Amino acid sequence: MTKTGKFLDMAKKMAEAAAEKAIQIDVPMVIAVCDAGGNMVLFNRMEDSLLASMDIATNKAYTAVALKMGTDQAAELAKEAGQLFGIASCDKGRMVVFGGGFPIVEDGKIIGGIGVSGGSVAEDMTVAQAGLDALK
Repeated sequence: MTKTGKFLDMAKKMAEAAAEKAIQIDVPMVIAVCDAGGNMVLFNRMEDSLLASMDIATNKAYTAVALKMGTDQAAELAKEAGQLFGIASCDKGRMVVFGGGFPIVEDGKIIGGIGVSGGSVAEDMTVAQAGLDALK
C-alpha cells in the first residue's frame, strides 16, 4: 500500500504516460501494472497491439515484482551459465527474461510492477520507463 493508499491512481497515471510515449513512437502497446503481490491492478491494450503482448506485458509486471528487478536485468542473469539460468521455465512459465518490465519503488520499497509489450525490447523499455517517470 502506498502512503496515500491510491495505487490505482498511480497506475492510471503511469499507464497514461506510457500510452502517450507509445503513441509518440507509433507502436501500439499493452501496458500492465500489478501490486506488490503480483496481482493485476491495471491493464490497457492499445488498439492494434499484438495479441501475444497481453500475456507478455502482464508477466513482465509480475516478473519485476517476483524477482525484485527489471526484466532486462533478469535477462542477463538467465543466460546459460548465469545465476538464474532456467528461471524462464519457473513459476508456470510466468517469468519473462527480456526487457520491458520494471519494479515500481516508493521510499525504497517495491510497491508494484509495470510491464509493457508490443515493440522491440528497447521500445518496450522506453515506454515502461515513461510510465515510471510519470511518478517523479
